[in-house]
Amino acid sequence: MPEFSLDLNEDQLQIKEWVHGFAKDVIRPVAAEWDEREETPWPVIEEAAKIGLYSWETIANFFFDPTGLTFPIVSEEMCWGDAGITLAILGTTLGVSGIVGSGTQEQIAEWVPECFGTVGDLHMAAFAVSEPDAGSDVSNLRTRAVYDEATDEWVINGTKTWITNGGIDKVPTVHVVVAAVEPELKARGHASFVVPPRTKGVSMGQKFKKMGIRASHTAEVIFDDVRVPGRCLLGGKEKLDGRLARAREGKGSKVQAAMSTFEASRPLVGAQALGVARAAYEYSLDYAKERKAFGRAIIENQAIAFKLADMRMQIDAARLLVWRAAWMASNGKEFTAGEGSMSKLYAGEVAVRVTDEAIQILGGAGYVKDHPVEQWHRDSKIYTIFEGTSEIQRLVIARAISGVRVP
Repeated sequence: MPEFSLDLNEDQLQIKEWVHGFAKDVIRPVAAEWDEREETPWPVIEEAAKIGLYSWETIANFFFDPTGLTFPIVSEEMCWGDAGITLAILGTTLGVSGIVGSGTQEQIAEWVPECFGTVGDLHMAAFAVSEPDAGSDVSNLRTRAVYDEATDEWVINGTKTWITNGGIDKVPTVHVVVAAVEPELKARGHASFVVPPRTKGVSMGQKFKKMGIRASHTAEVIFDDVRVPGRCLLGGKEKLDGRLARAREGKGSKVQAAMSTFEASRPLVGAQALGVARAAYEYSLDYAKERKAFGRAIIENQAIAFKLADMRMQIDAARLLVWRAAWMASNGKEFTAGEGSMSKLYAGEVAVRVTDEAIQILGGAGYVKDHPVEQWHRDSKIYTIFEGTSEIQRLVIARAISGVRVP
């Protein structure tokens, strides 16, 4: 057992510096432009692919770091540059998480590279769970998947909403879809499917105009008699049949198609929120040192200095929660107190508070687009909503610590 240490190893330090350089030199200079355009920043994604940042090999190295810390570090540094552009680049990993969380080794080997493509032939992936009437309550999914034994195909019908990268057809896009196979079993009757790029019957519905993370594509996806081969059922039919049989007998299952992916990704979402918060903290700290009022720098006033002290303290505390949850997940430690939810919940709410305080420190200057803090505040709010709202995170934690199924 190595001695306890919070020092990053040499590989992690090099990756941190590499990604920070990309965020500083490539992402941040164009962040305001893509926020205003509210379009997918294809040139930035292409640059990420050219340097190897957008590739399945690199993402795999991040994912399988035994300390669990590399991907959170990368997520924080990229979101320090811009959260919307980061989600445009890393949104594919949501689909990848769905494949890795539910798929067989053969399926992972087949489909994960397909999610990224290659330099000059970019692909993307989307993880389609939420529906108009099933956001936080994923047990009520109406999207159905019915097995056609004659053709060994699954037929999928339904509408998904709020889907990152959903329905994109500019490049080949893999959709990982969670659908009800036996609706009467609620969440225990769900299964995940890979829908290959440009499968007939898949179309984009409404593309949402958002408050923040505007460089990230978010849309409805419509599945109309979409047929996928039997091999596209993640985990395979034998495993699904066994799980459904146990559910019909009233026996629980530790794995639910959507929730296993969310739990694994929550520390990474918390790390993204950290990047937004840190950007706002650093910017407002520099501003407070330079801005003069009543003959002195405003940081010389306790009202400002104490705000910045609280901001730094909360960011550091949130990072420790994120790193703990990421380490636990990577090392097979069971979340017994909702540690994944804690990390996402606290980091998300810290991002909202810190960006709000950054605006307050800048005053009127913080409220206009001449400075980036207003955008960071808009971006921050999503981290208390997606991947499980703050209310749902508190519910998960409460149930975990009490052993009571708090309604």
